[in-house]
Amino acid sequence: MDSTKMETDTLLSHIGRNSPDHSGFVNIPVFRGSTILANSLEEWNLRKGVDNPMASYGRFGSPLTKAFESAIAELEGGFQSVVFPSGLSACTHSLIGLLQSGDHLLMSDSVYGPTRHFAEQVLRRMNIEVEFFNPTNVLALSAKIKESTKVIYVESPGSMTFEIQDIPAISALAHNVHAFVVMDNTWATPLFFKAFEHGVDVSIHAATKYIIGHSDALLGIATANERAWPFLQASAHAYGETAGPDDIFLALRGLRTLSVRMERHWRNGVLLAQSLKKHHAVAEVFHPALPENPGYKLWQRDFKGASGLFGILLHPMSKNQLSILFKELKIFGIGLSWGGYESLAVLSDPLHRLDDSNGVKSGHLIRLHAGLENVDDLIEDFSGALNMAQNSK
Repeated sequence: MDSTKMETDTLLSHIGRNSPDHSGFVNIPVFRGSTILANSLEEWNLRKGVDNPMASYGRFGSPLTKAFESAIAELEGGFQSVVFPSGLSACTHSLIGLLQSGDHLLMSDSVYGPTRHFAEQVLRRMNIEVEFFNPTNVLALSAKIKESTKVIYVESPGSMTFEIQDIPAISALAHNVHAFVVMDNTWATPLFFKAFEHGVDVSIHAATKYIIGHSDALLGIATANERAWPFLQASAHAYGETAGPDDIFLALRGLRTLSVRMERHWRNGVLLAQSLKKHHAVAEVFHPALPENPGYKLWQRDFKGASGLFGILLHPMSKNQLSILFKELKIFGIGLSWGGYESLAVLSDPLHRLDDSNGVKSGHLIRLHAGLENVDDLIEDFSGALNMAQNSK
């Protein structure tokens, strides 16, 4: 059957593997190694092209690496993909590959904190002009674009404040000056946002999160269209980036259940968000899939689903009350990352709303990840902890 005619659930079970090539095993074996022997000088010379599937050295990948990269490229609808040892590595090397000294980078003000840090602390040292923009104001963005603008970097929804951005409109502005659009697409996965259909040139995922799905490996993946691919590939190879075979194996394993897991994360996240919106300790809920959210119409137009990650703003609490809140949580773990099967809660930096006045709302911003547990248990756990915190002094 033609894979282009398969439904996503079926595709996820079959892409990136070919059992007859591996003695009938359902999963591709883990290839651990550095040296790859050639049978002749002629075969050795044939391997020198970087696009040759028979690479001359382990750093350029194995059949397992190529299987994962081709599977993601197919899911994304992109030209080709390249794997990195972490999500941040995929972000930074995508930027390095597309930018050079004297270029202008426009970056959404709500991106993942380490990516922003890289832009401010590393790219500026490379004589790249870095400027941030309000991700919800396309008109203001258009005024910032210059002839030297080479990349517009977005993350939708925003990393902590979960603003949905008009990616097609931003892409149109970028392409008017032949700039590239790079998007951190981790929140939605390749299933719930089709980046290339909306004008993105490079789509990035921290595969550490939903793709792996079990909180047991670190990995990143970037997919490019045909125009951006040579820059992305050259950057990955020039910097010697490579990922371990065991982590790639776990990523391919995670792909098989991605659709099933994402449906549960989506459902649990929405139900938990709706419940917390009614709690008197909660000032605001930041979840794009709630109809009252400012970005809901854009989410409904462009996205095929939602993940389990969202934010809440609590009314001001004392340090003791916050301590009690997190101490009383029994199901939610306190930890970084997200996208695994487990639920997480973490206190974030003070909330800077990205409006024209750049005002600051008082309160405590908590990022929540709804895992795969029973949603009634999640609601009871977090609501109960909130009650205990509010009732304390």
